[in-house]
Parts: sequence; structure tokens; C-alpha cells
Amino acid sequence: QVQLAESGGGLVQAGGSLRLSCAASGRSFSSYTMGWFRQNLGKEREFVAEISWPGRNPAYTDSVKGRFTISRDNAKNTVYLQMNSLKPEDTAVYYCAARYFALNDWNYWGQGTQVTVSS
Repeated sequence: QVQLAESGGGLVQAGGSLRLSCAASGRSFSSYTMGWFRQNLGKEREFVAEISWPGRNPAYTDSVKGRFTISRDNAKNTVYLQMNSLKPEDTAVYYCAARYFALNDWNYWGQGTQVTVSS
């Protein structure tokens, strides 16, 4: 089992920045690809970014490329999402997720943290 806990959400004006953190506990953190998803009211949860254990070749959804950066600190069992140049359409509940590196299913989820971007 992997337990995930997000923090760092809040209210920010358009153009501002926030950094989300996700602390993981449980099984070996380095065996898991870590990701961020988001969900707004009435919409499906969408993929935002993911990063593998070595931290190479992170992947992003097109709408956040060049603005968001995912990173991880394996010594601290923590994954981050640095969000810059925020837009009102980035408003959502952001979820941290984990999947075993050899599998495709995201089996572990955090409780979510609210990000609100005002115009």
C-alpha cells in the first residue's frame, strides 16, 4: 500500500504561481511512477503530469506544457508540481497519484487539494 497526502493548494491570481507537494508513505517510493491529475466540477478527472523514478522524461498534458514542472525527491518520498503563469482554467482539485512502474493503472490516490485561480 502507498498512502499519499497533497498540500500546497490555495487561491492565487491569474499569472501567479503555486507549488503542490505530495508526501508518500508505505512501500518503496522509488518503485512508483508519480503523477498529478485534476478535476473540476462537472468534468472528468484529467491527467496533468507524471514522472518516473529516475526523474527522466516527465510527461505533461498539452495545456500545461511550459508552465508546470513536475519533480520528485526520492530521499524525501515527495513529488512536486510547480505551477507558474496560472490561468483561471487551471482551477480544479488536484490529486496526486501513484502507479507501480511496470503497470498502467493508477492504483493509489491522495485526497486532493483545491487550486483556485482568480481572473
